[in-house]
Amino acid sequence: MDGQDTPKPTSERHVPVLKDRCINLLAPGFDAARGRGETPVVIDATLGMGGHSEAMLERFPDLHLVGIDRDEEALALAGERLKPFEKRTDLVHAVYDEIEDVLEDLGLSEVHGILMDLGVSSLQLDERERGFAYSYDAPLDMRMDTSRGQTAADVVNTYSEEDLVRIIRKWGEEKFAGRIANRIVAARAEKPFTTTGELVEQIRSVVPAAAAKSGGHPAKRTFQALRIEVNEELDVLERAVPAAVDSIALGGRVVVMSYHSLEDKIVKSVFQKRSKSSAPLGFPVELEEHKPELKTLTKGTEVPTAEEIAENPRAASARLRAVERIKARRNA
Repeated sequence: MDGQDTPKPTSERHVPVLKDRCINLLAPGFDAARGRGETPVVIDATLGMGGHSEAMLERFPDLHLVGIDRDEEALALAGERLKPFEKRTDLVHAVYDEIEDVLEDLGLSEVHGILMDLGVSSLQLDERERGFAYSYDAPLDMRMDTSRGQTAADVVNTYSEEDLVRIIRKWGEEKFAGRIANRIVAARAEKPFTTTGELVEQIRSVVPAAAAKSGGHPAKRTFQALRIEVNEELDVLERAVPAAVDSIALGGRVVVMSYHSLEDKIVKSVFQKRSKSSAPLGFPVELEEHKPELKTLTKGTEVPTAEEIAENPRAASARLRAVERIKARRNA
């Protein structure tokens, strides 16, 4: 923001992706809690600007919500949006792989629903000074939690060429990773990178124009790779999905939306593994401990409708998976 515009209300700045589908998938978990005489509790593990949370709290008057976000600005904005429900909410500054610690601090042993909406938030994309977007010049930061950790500038100015190739190829799935890394190292020897515009300019100079026509903005994949590296996104996700499954009560549900294949692969792997019998091959009887913990609720991944994408273009790459806990937790 340039200080001259009046900020839009949070509800107008953020359109929740697949909102109704997510809530409908979570609802039976809340019913299961009520059936046992329990107050339903849901975790919005990636609170953002609170769109999904607001919708859930409005629809279920008895629901208690735990909202987690590593971004302090997002927590503040969501807190304002959810003020009418503050007696039914706990908002926590944490990374979402810390679910079990958050629950322990709140005196909770399990919850009845968990929602994860992965990737970069609308807030982070819209706040130009955060440096997430390649479409305008800004400080090269990209931290979701601006209170700690290395920035994207630290990565591009200090990583070896080999490490830059590795992360741009692995996290960005960028076939021109070698050219881009080589160009970054040559350019930083003249002057360290400080802004997104400087980085975009160098990437444009080595990515063929024809590739940009078919693959979108030439810096798109490199920016994705840097964002993932700076925020350790995939490492966090590999810990967070099992933690979510371990925290869910019988009949409770976990719903995850991912936005690129690397995220979806991690989610799919955990959900599939925990939805299968663990009995050894050829074992004559499936013992109770071998029975699947989860039931898959989505056939493959679900995607937004054309209408939803028209309303919110950022929803276009969303892929949704959901599971239900069908076996009681071992420590329950």
